[in-house]
Amino acid sequence: MSALYRLTVAEAKLFLREPMAFVFGVLFPTAILLGLGLVPALRAPSEEFGGVRFVELWAPSALVLGLGLVGLQHIPSVVATYRERGILRRMSTTPVHPGTVLAAQLIVALAAAVTAATLLIVSARLVLDVPLPRHPFRFAVAFLLGFGAVLAMGMLIAAVAPTSRAATGLATAVYMVTMFAGGVFLPRFLLPDFLMRMGDYTPPGAQALLLGWSGDAVAGADTAASPLLLQLGIMALFAVVAGAAAAKLFRWE
Repeated sequence: MSALYRLTVAEAKLFLREPMAFVFGVLFPTAILLGLGLVPALRAPSEEFGGVRFVELWAPSALVLGLGLVGLQHIPSVVATYRERGILRRMSTTPVHPGTVLAAQLIVALAAAVTAATLLIVSARLVLDVPLPRHPFRFAVAFLLGFGAVLAMGMLIAAVAPTSRAATGLATAVYMVTMFAGGVFLPRFLLPDFLMRMGDYTPPGAQALLLGWSGDAVAGADTAASPLLLQLGIMALFAVVAGAAAAKLFRWE
């Protein structure tokens, strides 16, 4: 049994025992979407949104909520805490490299994100009759690139924050900005146009997820949407640049 496997299992157990990460990162996006679905007006097609229902337009934003909590709140806090407590330094004296701990963290985070997405999509379909992603491959690419960008940003915060408290504060500030631009706190179609366009390129990319999920069905709701390939390219750029910076600046102790 490899060290990575054992550490991944251990980190998964710790993740499941942490209410903030598991409940809010995995379960809360689905719960809040289903809660909104209890309002009849939000389940009805609207001419204002090109005949699309509110719950369909907002579903990717609900997913963004969970991705942000896992990548921008959980990861920086845990990694910074490990460094502050000397766990990474002590592991550097053993055959198990501290990088294995980081790899296990990223694997668990990805598994949590996939679980959150699957739960949201299936629940939205069964309970609210929201169609499954019309372009599964496009949606999967947008999901992986967007979450990769969020993870890279989270690791960059963990790399530069001197303490776990500083990591939590910085991560919260970045999280608030990305969630606002992603249309979580206020639906994107209610934001000024320049904020909507900024949100197109803000990880984890709510607009790219929406286009992969609903495709042409949202064309009338956002006719000025930025090109999908450009959005995905920006997500990839975020992931590469933030990831490279995190690797260069990261301190084990």
